[in-house]
Amino acid sequence: MLKIIEFWVNGSKRELAIDERESLADVLRGQCGLTSVKKGCEVGECGACTVLVDGVAIDSCIYLGVWAAGKHILTVEGLRDKNGELSPIQRAFVEEAAVQCGFCTPGIIMSAVEIVGSGKKYTRDELRRLISGHLCRCTGYENIINAVERAVNEALGE
Repeated sequence: MLKIIEFWVNGSKRELAIDERESLADVLRGQCGLTSVKKGCEVGECGACTVLVDGVAIDSCIYLGVWAAGKHILTVEGLRDKNGELSPIQRAFVEEAAVQCGFCTPGIIMSAVEIVGSGKKYTRDELRRLISGHLCRCTGYENIINAVERAVNEALGE
């Protein structure tokens, strides 16, 4: 059964007719064309589909699209500034070589956005725990932790 919902995606108001059983990941990829939202495990285990819903990182593969009604969704596509420049978090990932194949990267970056947005300083062990919901088959996570730590420190002016 289709249901019409209104929500905001990367700052733009959207009104869509979606199947009540459709995941937010499918809505974002299929109807909004946001391919940074990756479909990996589709059971909330890998983190590749992570987006922010009202500022909170969620696995969009296990979040129904209808639950997004009235909410603000942020994906990697919404991080660039008006001039197309990468966000500080995206730059930290590039500068720390925290990207290999790139499949997991958008989800980890979105979790990093939530982490940086908290305004808190974290130990490396805390950062490891905070990104533990993300699976990366290419790296040993060290450069990813370096990038998140760098982004946090830059946001705190350190």
